[in-house]
This record gives sequence, C-alpha cells and structure tokens, in this order.
Amino acid sequence: MTHARQFGGGRGGGPFGGITQRGGAPPDVIAILATVFVTFTLQFFALTAIVPSLLSLTPYAWRYGFVWQVATYPFVGHGGPSVWFVLGLVFLFFFMRDVFYQLGRTSFWKLMAWTCIPAALLALLVDAGARLIVGGPIGSQPLGIMQGQWMLWAVIITAWASLNREGTVLFMFIVPIRAMWFVLLTIVLAFLGFLGTKDFAGFLGICAAVGLTYSFLTPGGLRRLRREGWLRLQSWWLRRKMKRLREKRGFTVVGDDDQDRWLN
Repeated sequence: MTHARQFGGGRGGGPFGGITQRGGAPPDVIAILATVFVTFTLQFFALTAIVPSLLSLTPYAWRYGFVWQVATYPFVGHGGPSVWFVLGLVFLFFFMRDVFYQLGRTSFWKLMAWTCIPAALLALLVDAGARLIVGGPIGSQPLGIMQGQWMLWAVIITAWASLNREGTVLFMFIVPIRAMWFVLLTIVLAFLGFLGTKDFAGFLGICAAVGLTYSFLTPGGLRRLRREGWLRLQSWWLRRKMKRLREKRGFTVVGDDDQDRWLN
C-alpha cells in the first residue's frame, strides 16, 4: 500500500485537532465503537451473555472450530462496568477518527484485517502449544489481555503514532509526549497485563498486532518484505529454469568455487 500522508504532524499535532476538524464522525468508527459498547453491555445479562462469549477469542476457535472469533474478537467489549470504560471509548474515538481519515475506508479496514487476524492466529497457536506442553491453560485469563477494546487500542494507537511520527500529544493535557513513544507505551501496558494474568499468548498477540501495524504503515516495512520475498521467489524460479535448460541442451557450468570459470 502507499504510505498515507501525515496529517497533524509537528509540534502540537494530535487527535483532538488538525484533521479531525475537517469532518464529522465516520460511520465506520461509530459502528465499531457502538458494537464494542453493546457487546460489553450484553455480558452482564444472563440471557445475552452467550453472545459476547461466542464472539470473543477463546481456545474454542482451534478446539471446536469457532473460526469466526479471529475476526470478531476486537469488537467485543470486555472489563467491568466503570466510567473508565466509557472514557476509554471516548478517547479511542478521537484517535480512530484521525486514523480513518488519514488512511481512508479501504486502507483502514485492510489495516484491521492484516493486524487483528494474524495476531489472533499467533495467540491461538501459542495457546494450543502451551496446552499440549503443560496439559492446561497458562495464566488466569487465557487470551484475555488482547480482547475487544484492548486490541483496538493497540492497533489504533500504533497506527496513529506511525502516521504522525513528529506529532505530540499533551498527556493529561499538560505533558507533551512524542507520538512514537505511544508504541512503546502500548507494549509496556500489555506487559503489565501479562504480569497480572500470566497470559503469555495474549501478550504475544498484542506485540504481533503492534509490529504488524507499524510495518503496514511504515515505508519499506511490510511492503518491502513482500517485495523482497517475491523477488527471491522469482530468482529461485529463474535459477531452476536455467538449470533445466542447461541440462536439456547438454551444457555444463563450472561452479563459482572452481578457480577457472568457464563454460563447456
């Protein structure tokens, strides 16, 4: 993909000004956060608690074929009822709105798919391997720290920091922090969650999402890796093709290790 133009960069750039003043609330962003809030609410009622349970990322994805969970889990709200959950969604809205406007709808959803799904697959692989080795789950809340709004925070904050590398955010509206420091902060918060839950699979899932987001939005990142892989594949195929042609025509090429290089 083409690297998006950097809006809101420079001193004072942030999710509460700049590009956000150019438009209203994107329907996609509203739909995502509304879904997170609704699924968060459903978990507190006996009749509807099954819905977020089925949509969250669980070992059932690899044990019983609940494969849809690798795509639905970022949109299922988790945690206890508190004002911090609501405030978190409010702040997430501003960052997500900036990222959406900077990337556009298509690239925004590509970002979500190319980060959340591989991160879930890695976490499930680690969880399955751990259960096979130790005979049970690792941690008190397997895959818990990468659920719902936590994964959205990891992807969106890393995306915003990658798109606004020179921007700053006034932490607590007082302390200016460079945008790229938020990537490290995301990893630190995930590590603290790991210390509290021992959720190793979830921690690796968060780290994978952060790394994939950064690569996806960094010039020469994921795009360069894809191109290099394709070029290596082409080189291998051409070498194989040339070898077959030499064998067919009866030519012999002396290897590079020989002192005299000649074609017979």
